[in-house]
Amino acid sequence: MKQLILLLLSALSLLIAGEPQQPVQNIDQIRFKSIPFAKTEAEKNQLLHTEEVIINGEKQTIAFTPLMHTNYHDHNETFGQLKDYQDNPIFFKDGSRYVCNGATGGIGSSGLDFSSILHHNDKLYMISQFECPIGAMYLFELDQNHTTGVLKNKIDTLRYISQKDEPGGGYVHCAGQATPWNSHLGSEEYESDAKTVETTVDAKGFTNDPYYNKTVKFFNGNAKKQNPYFYGWVPEVRIDQEGEPHHTKHYSMGRFSHELAFVMPDRQTVYMSDDGTNVGLFMFKADRAEDLSSGQLYAAKLHQTDTKGAGAFTLEWIDLGHATDQEIRHIITSEPKFSDFFETATPQSNGCPINFTSIHTSAGHECLRLKPDANATVASRLETRRYAALQGATTELRKEEGITYDPVRHKLYIAMNEINEGMLEQSAFDQGGNNHINLAKNDCGAVYELSLNKHYQATEMRSLLEGEMISKDLYGNRCHPDKISNPDNITMLAGTDILTIGEDSSHHPNNVVWAYDLQNRTLTRLLSAPLGAEMTSLFWYTDINGWGYLTTVTQHPNENTTNRGESTISVLGPIRFR
Repeated sequence: MKQLILLLLSALSLLIAGEPQQPVQNIDQIRFKSIPFAKTEAEKNQLLHTEEVIINGEKQTIAFTPLMHTNYHDHNETFGQLKDYQDNPIFFKDGSRYVCNGATGGIGSSGLDFSSILHHNDKLYMISQFECPIGAMYLFELDQNHTTGVLKNKIDTLRYISQKDEPGGGYVHCAGQATPWNSHLGSEEYESDAKTVETTVDAKGFTNDPYYNKTVKFFNGNAKKQNPYFYGWVPEVRIDQEGEPHHTKHYSMGRFSHELAFVMPDRQTVYMSDDGTNVGLFMFKADRAEDLSSGQLYAAKLHQTDTKGAGAFTLEWIDLGHATDQEIRHIITSEPKFSDFFETATPQSNGCPINFTSIHTSAGHECLRLKPDANATVASRLETRRYAALQGATTELRKEEGITYDPVRHKLYIAMNEINEGMLEQSAFDQGGNNHINLAKNDCGAVYELSLNKHYQATEMRSLLEGEMISKDLYGNRCHPDKISNPDNITMLAGTDILTIGEDSSHHPNNVVWAYDLQNRTLTRLLSAPLGAEMTSLFWYTDINGWGYLTTVTQHPNENTTNRGESTISVLGPIRFR
C-alpha cells in the first residue's frame, strides 16, 4: 500500500511540477543499518560507516570507497594545488606547495568540498572544487566495474580546471550540485565587503578583510589588481564532446555568500542559500531551461506564522529585476567601487536621516540609499543582499546551508545551521532591520520544509527537524547525540523517504551523516567523521550504469586521524536501487 501511495504522489508531482530528477522506482521500503556514535579514541579518529541497507526486504552490503585525497600526485598535477592568474602553481615562502587541504593556508582554507560525478562521452568524470580564498577546481575520470559497481579514480587523468578567464579566478568554493543537464554547478561564499575594502584599503592595496588579502597570491602579491566584486558568484563547469571542461561565472544570479545554488526539475528555477549572519534566501528564474546566463532574481520576505521551535512562515518573493551575465561582467571588469552605487549616512538613535533606509545585513546596521544616477540592475547583482534589504526582503537568517528537493512530496528542504543572532526574538542583530523573525535560540540548528506551487515557487516554510541543546555529556556532546547538530549539506534520495543530512558542528565531537525517514520520522546514523572533520559534498546518484552512490567529502580532519589531515572524496556504495 505504501508503495502505491508513493507512486501516486510521484505521478501527481509530475502533473503539478514536471519531470523529477530521476527518482528511483518500485521501492516500498528502504532501511539503512545504523551505526553507534563514536565513543572510544580509536572510533573517534577514524571514519565509521554503515555496512548494510535493506531494500524491499533484500539485504545489501555497502562499501565505503575513497576516490581521491588532497596532495595526491598524478598526471603532473597535485590534487588541491592552488594556482595563480597564469595557471602557475602557488608556493609559500618556504618553498612548500599551497595545497587547499584544510591544514595549510590559514583562515578560510577549509579544503576539498563539493565533488560531482558527470556522465559524458561514455565516460565518468568527477569535478572537485576547493574551499580556499583562492578557489581551485580539478577534474579526473572514474573507472566503474560494471559487474560489482565499484568506482576508482582512473590513473593519468587528473587535470586542473582553469578559472583565469574570469576576473579574479575562483574563490572559496563551497557546496554544489550536479545539474539536471549534467554540469557542475558550484559556489563562491564569504564574499568580501566592498564597502569595507574601499574604506580600509592602504597604499599597497591591502585591507582589514583577511579573506580579501588572501587572494593576493592569485595575483602574485599585487593587491592592486584585485577588486571585491570579482568574488561571490555562482560558477558552472560544462564538459564538451572532447572531454574538455569549460568554466564560467553566472553574474546574473547575484553576488552574496553562496553556500549552494540548487536547480529544480523545471531546469529554470534555482534556489540559493546565503551562508553567514543576517543573510537572505534567494530564487532565480532563468529565461531559458538549462541556461543560467540571464534571468529574474528574487529575494524572500518571511511572514512569521508560528514561534514554536524553529517556527513557520509564509513567503513573499520580492522582484530584484532582470539581468544577464554579459552586462554584469562588463561592469565588473571596469573594477567598480561600493560608492559608485550607494550613499551612506551614520545611523542615529532614532533611525536614519531623511531619504535614507535603515537595514541590517551581514555588514551590520547601515543607512543607505541608491545614488540617483546608479544603475539599479547592476546594484541588485553586485550588492544583492543590501539591495534586497532596501526593498524589504528578510536578511536575518543565520548560516543558511544545504538545499534539496523531494519529487514525491513536491517539497524543498533547507538546512539552517543555527537558530541564532538575527533570528532571535530580541537581538542586537535586529537593530535597524526589519525584524521579521522572532525565535528562541537553538545552537543545534534545524531543517526547514518548504511547500511549493506548480511553478516551483516556495509559498510556506516550516520547521521539519530540530537539534536539541543539552548540558555537555561525558562524551563531549552539547547537542543530543541521537539528534542532528548544526545541519549543513543535505540531499534527498529521490523517490524514497530518505533525506540525508550532514553536520558541520562543534557540538558533536564527531560530525555525523544521518538518514532521516520522512515517513516514519526516524534518524539513522550512516557515517561518523574522524575528529576535526566535517562531512561535505553529500549528493545521491541513483543510477550510474545501474548503480547508486552517495558522495561525501571528509573535510579537514585532524592530522592524527586515519585520513592524516588530508581532505578526501569518497562514495558510500554501490547500491542496487532498481
